[in-house]
Amino acid sequence: MAELKNEEQFALMREAGLIVARTLELLRGEVKEGVTTARLDALAEDSIRSQGAVPSFKGYGGGHGAPAFPAVICASVNNEIVHGIPGDYALRDGDIVSIDCGAIYQGWHGDSAITVACGEIDPAVAELMRVTEESMWQGIAAIKAGERLNNIGRAIQSYVRTQGMYGIVEGYGGHGIGSQMHMDPMIYNHRTLDRGPKMQVGMALAIEPMLMLGHKQTAELDDGWTVVTRDGSSSAHFEHTVALTEQGLWVTTAFDGGKAELGRLGVPVHP
Repeated sequence: MAELKNEEQFALMREAGLIVARTLELLRGEVKEGVTTARLDALAEDSIRSQGAVPSFKGYGGGHGAPAFPAVICASVNNEIVHGIPGDYALRDGDIVSIDCGAIYQGWHGDSAITVACGEIDPAVAELMRVTEESMWQGIAAIKAGERLNNIGRAIQSYVRTQGMYGIVEGYGGHGIGSQMHMDPMIYNHRTLDRGPKMQVGMALAIEPMLMLGHKQTAELDDGWTVVTRDGSSSAHFEHTVALTEQGLWVTTAFDGGKAELGRLGVPVHP
């Protein structure tokens, strides 16, 4: 069962979302040749804690022999899709890095991800990034009370297929969010036979497509977290947290609440 939130709880999620948005904007400006992913992680932790929040990711998971996540952000470089662990790797001109960030504010979560280019990148990789980000907005635009959850994955896949034969990651996807970071329902980035539950006012969903230049096969590294493309092709990842309110959608991790992008797509937005 999905957790349903009221306006007061959504307002706290908005505060968490803005903390994440400000942190990601800071990190975007720090992506340059020679900067290590560990440096980005340290900046993220300082940013989140200085705004009165707690990082969502640090110490997440673990148990049954699996390691807890050791960092504040996921920093996934080039063929790393998601859950990359920050470390000594120094970014190089031509790299792309997907930065996933979460924060908890007064018990409520915000979760968002961006993919950022370091210097000049291959035009095909730049186009991969554009298609991934736009597919996220197409998925967000499919969120509507009374409609089935699999409309989101259908919208993402339908858009991607108009742009080219990109690999769409399977087995990883979006999720419910609120008083916990990962909650029901699971949100696939592709069509499914299961139509899923009906979406309801009060739901908050994290929409996060991950696309690859190559095929969709993935592998998990020995660190127990980092997911990579099997064929070594580049991957991009974008994510926003979205609240479904009586007044419309509220993208809690976007500075403008989603007004510009959803307005372009003709979708009602929370005032």
